[in-house]
Amino acid sequence: MKVLLIGSGGREHALAWKLAQSPLMTEFYAAPGNPGIAEHATLVTLNIDDHDAVIAFCKEKAIDFVVVGPEAPLVAGIADPLRAAGFAVFGPSAGAAQLEGSKGFTKDICARYDIPTGAYQRFNNAPKAKAYIREQGAPIVVKADGLAAGKGVTVAMTLDEALAAVDDCFEGAFGEAGAEVVVEAYLDGEEASFFCLSDGKSALLLATAQDHKRVGEGDTGPNTGGMGAYSPAPVMTAEMIERTMKEIIEPTIRGMAESGHPFSGVFFAGLMITAKGPELIEYNVRFGDPECQVLMMRLKSDLLPLLLACANGTLDQVTAEWSDDAALSVVMASKGYPAAYEKNTPILALPKAGEGEKVFHAGTALKDGSLVATGGRVLNVTATGATVGEAKDRAYALLEGVKWDNGFCRRDIGWRAVEREKA
Repeated sequence: MKVLLIGSGGREHALAWKLAQSPLMTEFYAAPGNPGIAEHATLVTLNIDDHDAVIAFCKEKAIDFVVVGPEAPLVAGIADPLRAAGFAVFGPSAGAAQLEGSKGFTKDICARYDIPTGAYQRFNNAPKAKAYIREQGAPIVVKADGLAAGKGVTVAMTLDEALAAVDDCFEGAFGEAGAEVVVEAYLDGEEASFFCLSDGKSALLLATAQDHKRVGEGDTGPNTGGMGAYSPAPVMTAEMIERTMKEIIEPTIRGMAESGHPFSGVFFAGLMITAKGPELIEYNVRFGDPECQVLMMRLKSDLLPLLLACANGTLDQVTAEWSDDAALSVVMASKGYPAAYEKNTPILALPKAGEGEKVFHAGTALKDGSLVATGGRVLNVTATGATVGEAKDRAYALLEGVKWDNGFCRRDIGWRAVEREKA
C-alpha cells in the first residue's frame, strides 16, 4: 500500500514510526515531514495548503491512502477534494472538523444532543462578553472560538484575568481565531484525554492519556501545546471509560451524522472528570501532541488497517490491542517558549534509544547537514515502563543524552500518576 502522511510535528513522527512497521506498507511519503520522519518515509516538498498540488502528487504516485496529522489542514478542508478525487483519507471532512475548528459549534452540538459540558455563551464583541463574565464571576473559562495552536484558552481564576483574556481575543492576539469568543463555566476536577476512532457509524476505543499543558512545574504558568504526557490515565477507570463512550462519544457520532457531517477520523475528547462524572471540555479532530507519542508506544496492533477502516467504513471489523505497560513523554522546548524563542539553535547529539524508548522529532530541521531546533516544542523524549513511575525514570534518563544548550523541559511530568502509584 502506498501512503502519504501530511504533517511535520512530533505527532506525525510518532504516526510515521508506527505506520512504517506495517507489513501492508509498500511506499511511504510524508509532506513536509521532519528529520525524524525521514527515517521512515520519503520526504516530499509539497504545499499542503494547495489542495490541487496534493491531489496531483497523489495521482502521480498512485497513492492508496492519505493520513492527515494536524488540525489546520483538516479544518481547511483538505479531506474533501481528496475524497472527491477518489482517494481514501484518514481525517474528517471540513464540516466535521468544525468540532475543533469552532468551539461554539461543539458547544451547540453538546446542547442539542445533551452531552455533558460546562454551561456557555458565545459572543462576537467584547462588551457583551465582559458583561456576562461580570454577571457569572470567577473562576471562569475564556476561549478563542477558532484554532489557536493550543494557546487560545484562559482558565481565569480572577475577573481581571478573564476580562484581559477577552481583550486578547478581540484585539487580535490569536488572529482570526479570536473573532468570536466562547465563555464557559469553570469545571472543577481532573483532566484526561480520551481517544477513539470513528467511521461515521461506529466507534473503536483506543486509549486514555493525561498531558501537562502549562509550561511550569507543578502545572503553573501559561498554557502551551503540551509539555509532556503519559498513558494510560489512572483517573479513567473502566466505569469512566464506559460512561464517556455512552454519554459523550456515541451521542456525538449520532449528532454529527444527523447534522449532515458524519465524523470519520479520531475523536480526541478533552475531559474533566468532575463529581458528576465525565464532562467534555473540548473536541479535537486529530491525535493529541504529545499524547499521540505515548499512545503509539503502547499500541501493539498494526496502525495502518485501523486508520484505513475509518476511511472505508469498516471499523466494526477491526480491534486494537494495547500493551499493559505505561508510556511517558517529556517535551523538550526552546528556551522562552511559549513566548518568543530563538530559532535554528544547534542540537549537537541525541541519545541512542533502547527497547521501549524513542526520541520523536517535533520542531527540528537539517541545516547544512546539522540538526537544529526550529520550533517551540522540539523533541519528545519517550519511554515505557511497568508503571508511570518507571516510564518517567526511563524517559528522564534518556533525556540526559540530549545535547542541546537552548532546550528546557519540565522535570515533573507524570507527577499526579506517580503520587497515585506511591499511595
